[in-house]
Amino acid sequence: MDGHEQPILVNNHQSWHEIILNRPEKLNAFTDDMHRALVKALDAAAGEDCRAVLLSASGRGFCAGQDLNMRVSEGGPHDLGATIEEFYNPLIRRLQRLQKPVICAVNGVAAGAGANIALSCDIVLAAKSARFIQAFARIGLIPDSGGTFFLPRLIGDARARALIMTGEAVSAQQAHDWGMIWKVYDDKDLHDEAVKLAKWFAEQPTQGLALAKEALNYSSSHSLDEQLDFERDQQRKAGFSPDYREGVTAFMEKRLPSFTGRKA
Repeated sequence: MDGHEQPILVNNHQSWHEIILNRPEKLNAFTDDMHRALVKALDAAAGEDCRAVLLSASGRGFCAGQDLNMRVSEGGPHDLGATIEEFYNPLIRRLQRLQKPVICAVNGVAAGAGANIALSCDIVLAAKSARFIQAFARIGLIPDSGGTFFLPRLIGDARARALIMTGEAVSAQQAHDWGMIWKVYDDKDLHDEAVKLAKWFAEQPTQGLALAKEALNYSSSHSLDEQLDFERDQQRKAGFSPDYREGVTAFMEKRLPSFTGRKA
């Protein structure tokens, strides 16, 4: 089976994985088989030896969301809620709960669920040619894959409502200026910069980053008092980690730390 027949490609580097959406002829639109392959890749990345994940895509676009040709070929009304329950919701939960940084490199159009999958990652980088489109309203649907959760929190309610209801495209630069994504690069530099960041994260205190990620996710639905208690508990765990001990020792010895990412 050659590369273009595999909907998901995985490059397993020594301490980080690159997971590549690989249906370039369809703008990496999702099929059921593609979902299953992506879940398998993310499950493999959940192992302790992998300390960072880079999600990227083949071809001229990142992801056009669901492959609508698949729905048309099936004929008749289709229970979209069942598809979301089986595939999209578990995918977003996996990305959010993965105990390591997840970087997304958006190399072109990210539309519909494709845009929201990108926004569910921890750090989003984009090429200057990239565009983010909440395309759901154009076909009578609502955003899924966490779109109604992530967008208002990233860019505010007014902008989120307008983008969701109009389906207007947002350029990479506008997405950056609004705080939707982290950084924008020239198209030719995007992948190299994303790899550089993945390699950097693969040398950082993985458990501390995982605990910080959990705390950030927890904050979206809890009060300040609850958050303070959660920070206390997370810090207690971090304080017993080997990487914390190494970080303090390196600081005292005036040298660069050598983090392992291992649990206590």
